[in-house]
Amino acid sequence: MAVESLPRGRSLAGRALRSPALHSVVAAVLVGALFLVGTGADPLGAYGSVLSGALGPDGIGSTLTTGTSIIGLAVALAIPMRAGLLNLGGDGQLVLGGIAAAATGLYVPLPAPLAVLAALLAGMLAGAAYAALAAVCQNRFGVPLLVSSLLLGYPAMSFASYLARFPLKEEGSSLPQTRRLPDGVELPAFGSSTVTVGLVLVVLAAAVFMFADARTAAGYEIRMTGLNPRFAAYAGIDRPRLTLRLMGLSGAVAGLVGAIGVLSFPYRFIDGSLTAAGHTWTGLTAALLASAAPLGTALAALFFAALEVGGLAMERATEVPRELTQVLQAVVIVFLAARLRLTWRRARKPAATKAVASTEKPEKPEEPVKSVRTEGDL
Repeated sequence: MAVESLPRGRSLAGRALRSPALHSVVAAVLVGALFLVGTGADPLGAYGSVLSGALGPDGIGSTLTTGTSIIGLAVALAIPMRAGLLNLGGDGQLVLGGIAAAATGLYVPLPAPLAVLAALLAGMLAGAAYAALAAVCQNRFGVPLLVSSLLLGYPAMSFASYLARFPLKEEGSSLPQTRRLPDGVELPAFGSSTVTVGLVLVVLAAAVFMFADARTAAGYEIRMTGLNPRFAAYAGIDRPRLTLRLMGLSGAVAGLVGAIGVLSFPYRFIDGSLTAAGHTWTGLTAALLASAAPLGTALAALFFAALEVGGLAMERATEVPRELTQVLQAVVIVFLAARLRLTWRRARKPAATKAVASTEKPEKPEEPVKSVRTEGDL
């Protein structure tokens, strides 16, 4: 009898409802509600203020502005993570992209639109080159990518801080910041909001990542490497070259986010402003939550941006500390890791039982077979 397949929409909905990420978010919301009850606050009122503060008329602009950085960094870190590589140098690539964009916007004698384009490209090139350096350290010197990318971030931030405090510092200012970019050297904003074209750029980056992941041979190689590196190597995939390419792309997107931050308000590079909010680690959390899947990464990043903005509204409305939203992010990852671990153990148990059962079956004695030499044995 032929079995009719379920409609695509229903199958996608079913997979979404069975997703470990969704279960982890729901569990974190319930744990947060218990925390709120323990402090004497109303969970429904607190969560309602989070939603209204993040998605209401007064908060949606802030959510999208914050989401620009978090989505961009989440996509940047998800690109190598899709192949099983972990880039922990996002902060360094971010600030190098920002300082490169600031220097280009200040000193390149071009018309304003071309100066904006040059600043964006300079930020991407700076981030890509520095991320590729971490890949070179692994490929040529054997330094693990996790270590090299993390440690290279500190000299990058120190170098950008030096430039903002001395060579590029605004004269007469007590703050470690560069001069304001010339008039017109900025990303256009949507109306009177703080949301700029930078949001469109990071969404385009996420869309390109999604298309390449699902529709190209390179995307298949990346996913195959992440699922089974040994099989990928057996299939002929050059892992060092793939690492260099993916780290370059990751750094380019992180540098783009830094350039967007400089080309948006306050239109200058301020030492520490790009990394103070911790958006790099929030983006990493989003990529982990979605297992580096392009669409899931972008949605998780937007979810965390809404939590961050809504937490401020919750603190004003209910006097519940906004740090609760950071606790929720951590609980989401803890529940996700625990669920994946349990799923892995359940998957191994039937396989182990089957293996034991196969060993208990009596084997029939086999007649000796004479060995035959073939051409492959010669």
